[in-house]
Amino acid sequence: MTFRQAGERYREEVFPRLANKGKTENARLLRLIDKFGELALAALDSSHAAEFRDLRLKEGASPQTVKHEIGLLGRILKQCVIDWGIPLPKGIATAQIRKPTLPAGRDRRLRAGEEERLLEAARASKCREIESIIIIALETAARRGEIAAMRWEDIDLNKRTWHIPKTKTLVPRTIPLSLRAGEILRSLPRRIDGGVWRLRREDGITQAFDRLCKSRVKEEGGIKIVDKFPNLRFHDLRHEATSRLFEKGLNIMEVAAITGHKDLRSLQRYTHLKAEDLAEKLG
Repeated sequence: MTFRQAGERYREEVFPRLANKGKTENARLLRLIDKFGELALAALDSSHAAEFRDLRLKEGASPQTVKHEIGLLGRILKQCVIDWGIPLPKGIATAQIRKPTLPAGRDRRLRAGEEERLLEAARASKCREIESIIIIALETAARRGEIAAMRWEDIDLNKRTWHIPKTKTLVPRTIPLSLRAGEILRSLPRRIDGGVWRLRREDGITQAFDRLCKSRVKEEGGIKIVDKFPNLRFHDLRHEATSRLFEKGLNIMEVAAITGHKDLRSLQRYTHLKAEDLAEKLG
């Protein structure tokens, strides 16, 4: 069996079970097939995986991107051995190579007054939903895809809970809704299709958010792009929300139950506590 055959079978059998039916994984799979497609699985070894790693980094792919691609390669090979009974005489190739060194995690948090200015810009935006989406992100620490897929059938406003059936980690979870989140949801009109938002594509949320952060200003000789919120991304709202949960006094297990982190070590990169708040606790 060639890697192309294994990859295409993986797409057909495994992708439908993944969040978003594996859409985010498909581009990675195509890259792997482009590199290893005609190579027999029995011939695939660590040197091939290491060569792919070095080539992708040389092409300019970020270490995190390359890590995700190597991770997918490893999952496909494990699927071959564990579930499909396909022997790999040279072992799982990715288990024997060094993973790319990742840069320090982002630590961008909202600065003084930024939340108010961001929501003010959202109210003036053509996208009527982006203000509410930002507030939900800050109040729940949910991922962009989870917010985009919100449905009324999963929300209990009386109990103030939101059940998230499909997650990045494939483990459903039910999280509490703050009073502020509940008020926002109560103010929204109910859609016939059962979805909470008209804006239901992940990249649509990102585009609407990025438009808030950057303004186009006409000047003599052309148009200037003004960055109103430097280096701010939608995913940074998850960082901010997670840090706020710790600052409210929740312990690490309580925060993990809300954010959905399976590896508690990975929770650290989302948590950037303000030193001045810790100083107040110390007395």
